[in-house]
Parts: sequence; C-alpha cells; structure tokens
Amino acid sequence: MSSGESKIDAEKQAGNVADIEIIPGTVQLVDVTGGLHVMKNDSGDNVILIPQPTKNINDPLRWTRNKKHFQFFLVWFWCFILAATSNFYGPLWGVWMDELGFTLNELTISKAIIFLFLGTGILVVQPTALKLGKRFTYLTCTVVGIIGLAIGSQATSIGSIYLFQVFAGVSAAPVDTLAEITATDIYFQHERSTAFALVILALYAGCYLGPVAAGFIVDGLDWRWCYYVQIIIYVIMFFFLLFTMENTSFRRDNLKEEEFEEEVIKAVKSKELNITTSIAEVTEAFGDDSDTNSIDESIPMNTYKQRMKFIDTDTNDERSWFLIFYRPFLLFSYPAVVWGGVVYGAQMMWLSLIGATQAIIYGAEPYNFSANGVGLTTLGAFGGSVIGMVVGGYAVDYTSIWLARRNHGVMEPEFRLYAMVIATVTNAGGLLAYGLGSDEKAHWWISVVLGQGLLGVAMGASGAICLTYAVDCYHNLASECIVFILFVRNMIGMIFCFVFESWLNGSGLKITTWTMFVLSIVINGSFIIFIKWGKTFRKMTMASYHKYSDPTYGEVFKKKP
Repeated sequence: MSSGESKIDAEKQAGNVADIEIIPGTVQLVDVTGGLHVMKNDSGDNVILIPQPTKNINDPLRWTRNKKHFQFFLVWFWCFILAATSNFYGPLWGVWMDELGFTLNELTISKAIIFLFLGTGILVVQPTALKLGKRFTYLTCTVVGIIGLAIGSQATSIGSIYLFQVFAGVSAAPVDTLAEITATDIYFQHERSTAFALVILALYAGCYLGPVAAGFIVDGLDWRWCYYVQIIIYVIMFFFLLFTMENTSFRRDNLKEEEFEEEVIKAVKSKELNITTSIAEVTEAFGDDSDTNSIDESIPMNTYKQRMKFIDTDTNDERSWFLIFYRPFLLFSYPAVVWGGVVYGAQMMWLSLIGATQAIIYGAEPYNFSANGVGLTTLGAFGGSVIGMVVGGYAVDYTSIWLARRNHGVMEPEFRLYAMVIATVTNAGGLLAYGLGSDEKAHWWISVVLGQGLLGVAMGASGAICLTYAVDCYHNLASECIVFILFVRNMIGMIFCFVFESWLNGSGLKITTWTMFVLSIVINGSFIIFIKWGKTFRKMTMASYHKYSDPTYGEVFKKKP
C-alpha cells in the first residue's frame, strides 16, 4: 500500500471516529481490553474512574478509602439525626390531641409545613453551601435545628409546633440535597448508587427509628423530653463535627471531563487506541497508566487548620449565588429529571401515609397500643428500608457494571432502572397489606411487618435509583438534578399532607388504599418507558445539555470587566 493510500485510510478512520455521536450519560465504564491509558479502579476489574481524579493531593477523590468512609459516615450520621427530628412525633400525636387539644387536621398541616420548608430550604441551602462550604452549611443547620427543638419543647399551642416545623424543615434541608452532592464529591460513578442508597437509608432510618425512640421517651418520661434529648444529641454532634468534618468541595473542569469521556468512547469504538491522539492531550491533566497515582508536587497538602475552616472560600463556586439558585429550574424539560422527582415524590406519599395514620390505627381498637407500641410499629418499615438500600444501592451498582461488560464496556444510565421492577411490586403489595390489613382489623403483623416492610423496601430502593439515573444522565448538572428532584419530591409530599385527611375522610381507608395502589403501579411502573426510550430522551436534550454544562450559563448579574 502506498503512503498516499495509507494517509487517506488514516484520515477516513479518524473522520469516522470524529463522527461518533456521544449522547449524554453514555460512558465507557469498563476497559474490556485493558488498553486504555486512563485511571482505573484499584481492584483490578478495569472499571474506569469517573470522574478522573486530578493531580491535586487535596482532591477528595484522592482521599484514602478509610478517610472517605469516615467523612461519609459523619454526613450519614448527621442526616440520620436530622431526619429523626423531622419525623419523630408520630407517637406524640395522640398525646398532643389529649393534652393540648390539637386536631388531626392541625397536625397533618404541621407535617405539610415541614415538607414545604424542606423543599424551599434546599433552594437556599445548596447555593449557600457551594459559596461558603458544605462544612459551614452542616454546622449552621445544626444550630438552626437546636433553635427549633428549643421552640418545640416549650409548645403550648399549635402555632409553636408549626414554628418548630419551619426550623426543622430548614435545618434538615441538606439531608435532601447536600448529602447526595457530598457523596458525588468523594465517590466515583460506579459507587454512586451505593452512596445514594446509604444517604436515603439515613433518611428513612431517622424517619422510622425516631418514632421508636419517641415512644419510649413519652412512656418513660414526658413528651417534652423528646425535644430535650435531641438538643443534647445535637450539641454533642455539633462539637464533634466542628473538629472532624472536612469540606468536600473541589473545583473541577466539567467541560474537560466531558471531553475526556467522549474521547475514551471514540478511542474504544475506533478499535485502534493509538489513532486518537487527542485522548493523550485530554488525559494529561489526569495522568495515564504509567502515571496514575502521580500528584502535582507543587501543591501542598492542606493543614488541619485549613481543613477545619468554618467558612471555606478557597474551593467555593465562583458563580453568583442567584445563578446557582435558579439553575436547577432549567431542567424542567428533562424527562429523566422530572420523572425522578415524581417517582421519588410518590415515596413521600407512602411515608406520610404511615406517619399520619399510625397513631390513629394502632392507638385504637383492636390494637390499643401505647405511645411506645405505636412507635415500635415503624421497625417493620426500617427493616424493609435496609433491604431496599441493598436493592437500590449495591445491587444496582453491581448490575450496572455487569451489563456494561456485556455492552463492550459501555454503560447506559438505563441499566440502573431494571431494579425498579422490585420497587414497583413491593410498593403495590405493601400498600395493600398496610391499608387493607388495617381496615379489616387484621393481626398487626400484616400491616406492620408485611405492609410497612414492603413499603420500606420500595422507598429505600426507588429513591436511590431515581437520583442515580438522573445524575448518570446529566452528570455535569448533578447538583442541579438533585436539587430539582428533591424540590419536586418535597412539594408532592406537602400537597399530599394538605389533602390527605379530606381524602381519607371522604373515601375511607379501603378506597384510599386501592387508589394509592393504582397510583403506585402507574408512577413506579413508568420506568418501562425510560428503559425503552430513555436514550432517545437523552438525545433530545443533548444540545441544551452541552449548553447548560457551561456552569456560567444563565448568568444575569455579570460583573463588568
């Protein structure tokens, strides 16, 4: 073959590679041939690290696994405590109705208030955390929570309870968004479902175990001690976090990471790894296989004093606060993100169903449970949520890697959705067992163990799946995706709480249960649409995604040069 023909063939091959269409969310997760010069998982399974760690020794992605797990545990425990505060009062409803004369409608409204301020709180908390540091936000919200608990402990009117719920909602807002972003700061894509599932487990563990603890305290002491005990825990937690929690924020080049992922896919699809010279240029910032663990020696490791700064602006987001605030709403036309918000929001309906009815159902005939007994009923849901965490977390990560290997190493976000089959079935079955079992006055085992247990599985699995799917589809917009989904989720929860009592009184528990059963099948079962057409939806949003991936897109208050 002449040199001229070789040159033409090379140009044609390079042109074919350049023409490969890269759809948002489609990534080369596994190097099936072992020939890519990129950083991979150290377990030897050739899983590519996405995103690639930088050469900065202070990059949280470069932390040791022990440090990552410890910092994540601090966030997990914080979420668990704040979630307990936002949902512990179920066993107190009967006591409040007897001692303070509150009505069921007033207490249901109080639950709606916390959803309202959880939803609006995340819109304020997220940009504040990105500007001043996540550590600052966690610690500040702890103080806000203490103030709310102090107000609640002295409540004599429903207005005081409402005010407590306002503070509780704002203080717990990071549970619904910042914790998930923290997980993306320190863990890679192939670990993301497990990390999200653990955060969601913290949420549900607090929601389910909080009432258990409250029931014991009410029976042994007084309902006000439910607040006093939490204040003590909050103060201890605040000082522990003050000296141990680090800020996980780190400035990354989203556009460079996107270019890197595109070049990796092109290199693999070309079947000639050495023809794509641009991949060497892209990976230069991250290192290659002979330089995977290298760091920039000119960048010193942060000192303990630097890591413990209350306000950290060194790695903060340089964009305006208002831009960060409203950018999540740019995603209102993204099917994967809207779907995630609706499905996750439906789970708040089932959570509110348990919280709003447990005292009424189990405190009356034929059960006649004490406040302690009412609180213990949520253990069924807690056990289910642990199983749901495994289903929606580790199992989804494992399955996604397995499917990627079968797909020439390429991962599609839709691989995350197959586990929704389990969530759909358990959700529907749990609603029937809980609602119909209670309506028929069946043995408490039916509604508590079977009903709440199955609901716990569904809620624990589906939330992680929804979040991971959306973030995988649009990972450059991970923060915006999470905020939008959690905002929609909390607004659905708020609306449900406002209308639930009228719905229940008008239709009765049996009809309400069957209606929810149908809703759960329709909402959760809609994952089939995304397995079939999810990639098409992603392709439809490709142009706007590339536009929105510029973090300054949408800036209104630009500084004059």
